[in-house]
Amino acid sequence: QVQLIESGGGLVQAGGSLRLSCAASGGAFSSYAVGWFRQAPGQEREFVAAISRSDGSTSYADSVKGRFTIAGANFKTTVYLYMNSLKPEDTAVYYCAAGPLHWGTIAVTPRDYNYWGQGTQVTVSS
Repeated sequence: QVQLIESGGGLVQAGGSLRLSCAASGGAFSSYAVGWFRQAPGQEREFVAAISRSDGSTSYADSVKGRFTIAGANFKTTVYLYMNSLKPEDTAVYYCAAGPLHWGTIAVTPRDYNYWGQGTQVTVSS
C-alpha cells in the first residue's frame, strides 16, 4: 500500500553535489521517520540520514555529517537528501525508507523501517 520512489541519482565528480528525492504515497507519514540508507557492492546497507516527519528532527551518520542535509517538503510527502562535497566512497545505491517513530525518536537501523524504495544509484568519480 505504501510506496516510496527515489530519484535524483547519477554520476558526479568528486566534490560535486546531488539532490536525491523520495516521494511517498499510499499512507500517512506525519508520525513517521523517513530515512536514507545506502549500500555499496558487497557491503551491508548502512544508515545515512533520517528525519522525523512529526517534529522535523534529524539524524546523520558521522560519515556524512556536515556534507549531507535531509529535509522534508511537499506537505510531508517528499523528503530530499542534499549531498555536497561528494567523495568516491559515497558511491552506492541509495534507498529511502519509512517507518513509525519509536518513542518519538528516529531509528537508525534498517530493521526499524517498514517500507522501502527501490533505490537510486549514486556514483562519484575521482
